[in-house]
Amino acid sequence: MHLESLSLLNFKNLEEVDLQFSPDLNCFIGNNGAGKTNLMDAIYYLSFCKSFLNPVDGLNVRHEEEFFVIQGKYQRLGQDESIYCGLKRGQKKHFKRNKKEYQKLAEHIGLLPLIIITPSDIDLIMGGSEERRRFLDGLISQYDQIYLDHLLRYNRALLQRNKLLKQFASERSYNEDSLDVWDEQLVHYGNLIHLKRVEYIDRLQPVFQQYYELISCGNERIGMEHQSQLYETDFALLLRENRHKDRVVQYTTVGIHKDDILFNLGDYPIKKLGSQGQKKTYLVALKLAQFDFIKAMSGMTPILLLDDIFDKLDKSRVEQIVKLVADDHFGQIFITDTNREHLDQIIRQVAADSKIFRVSQGTVREQNHEEK
Repeated sequence: MHLESLSLLNFKNLEEVDLQFSPDLNCFIGNNGAGKTNLMDAIYYLSFCKSFLNPVDGLNVRHEEEFFVIQGKYQRLGQDESIYCGLKRGQKKHFKRNKKEYQKLAEHIGLLPLIIITPSDIDLIMGGSEERRRFLDGLISQYDQIYLDHLLRYNRALLQRNKLLKQFASERSYNEDSLDVWDEQLVHYGNLIHLKRVEYIDRLQPVFQQYYELISCGNERIGMEHQSQLYETDFALLLRENRHKDRVVQYTTVGIHKDDILFNLGDYPIKKLGSQGQKKTYLVALKLAQFDFIKAMSGMTPILLLDDIFDKLDKSRVEQIVKLVADDHFGQIFITDTNREHLDQIIRQVAADSKIFRVSQGTVREQNHEEK
């Protein structure tokens, strides 16, 4: 699977863009703030129906304009696919596949598998548990529509239970039977989600370790540890035991929405002891393991976006990443960098077609390989 072309109107700082891509390697070169990451975000948008940088759709419209349009043409499993996304300020977003609009955006997730590695990934390590749950859920949802449906149903039940707890407090009332209705749904979908998360982390761990060893030249040991209240206690019992507490604080204090993943370097949290280079290596290895997992589960090679990944890495780690992405294991790759040397190094090692695009103040033009 690969993206053949991308057309943009008024997306962020990109006024009008129309690009034809290589099925193998595509490089965006330019200064910080030129619009390279916005191009990556537009490609991401076509896979996930949203920005990876700004969840508020209206804020992705170019300043002083009223709408944006993103269109992409793909080759997928031997078939042409046309994806359209359009948004007018203050109106509903329209998302179409081959000119037919989706009734639910969730139906699109997984159609165009994609992995992105970006500087904002550091939030997975330094941020709160919500960031890590979102990463895990987003990954599983790309290949498992049933999991995504269970997650949506769990979150709806959680929202209704929390509303009910607030209503009890405001009206100074209490109805145990009405809580039972939402508890049953939380337990049913929560247990299914828990099992899938456990399965995924167990399968990801060895691939993750392998990639980390390759990039770090085998010098360090890493690990992931899934934390969940459901390992220790039956979920239904947990909800019942915490009902009084939930009524006091007016929200649901236990469940799979409290899960976390501990990222370790050796026997210690990488958040506290890891250097910037070790954290960056950790994240790159994690995302490449994610790539392998989705490739195996979906039967398609995901598109790989590498946004400014060489910053804060020493020369040896940069060289190892270059060797990895130059391997034909990966399909279509998009890379951004301010340093032409990194991109030239990759192009020299890739025995495949490649294109270079110069990005400057919101404009994009294709360069020949000799042009600097």
